[in-house]
Amino acid sequence: MNLLILCGIAVLFLRRQTIKMTNWFYLLQSNPVLQTSSAINDSGNYFPIGIQILFAIGFVALMMALTHFLGPKRATDQKLENFESGIEIHGNARQPMAVKYFLVAILFVLFDVEVIFFYPYAVNFKELGWGGFAAVLMFVSFFICGFYYIIKKGALNWED
Repeated sequence: MNLLILCGIAVLFLRRQTIKMTNWFYLLQSNPVLQTSSAINDSGNYFPIGIQILFAIGFVALMMALTHFLGPKRATDQKLENFESGIEIHGNARQPMAVKYFLVAILFVLFDVEVIFFYPYAVNFKELGWGGFAAVLMFVSFFICGFYYIIKKGALNWED
């Protein structure tokens, strides 16, 4: 609550000081009128971004430090006990897991990413013409060959 009051006082103070701060605030703004083609990539244009990044990092560090120093520190046996999604622990968590789960996850990501590569073709299919269509057919044929290989190897069969 005190922080909110201090922020309100600071805002009121800064509103009265806007005329005095215009020279300082000018540094944080880019001026498109003064920019020429050679000045567009000038390093001075990145100054506001650098200040914003510094403020963001400072804010995160400040909040983490405040919660660390001001937060309650009551470590009890119940708080120090391992907890997994509301389910009590049964046995060791280092039990071996079937490779099938990982294999199906990797295959899902592989074929899901394939769909992402169709988007540029779908947007520009008129401009790409028959050459683009042939490239997409070749792309799809590679994945169909891979899918056929996966089926023949039995990677998607869950029975052991």
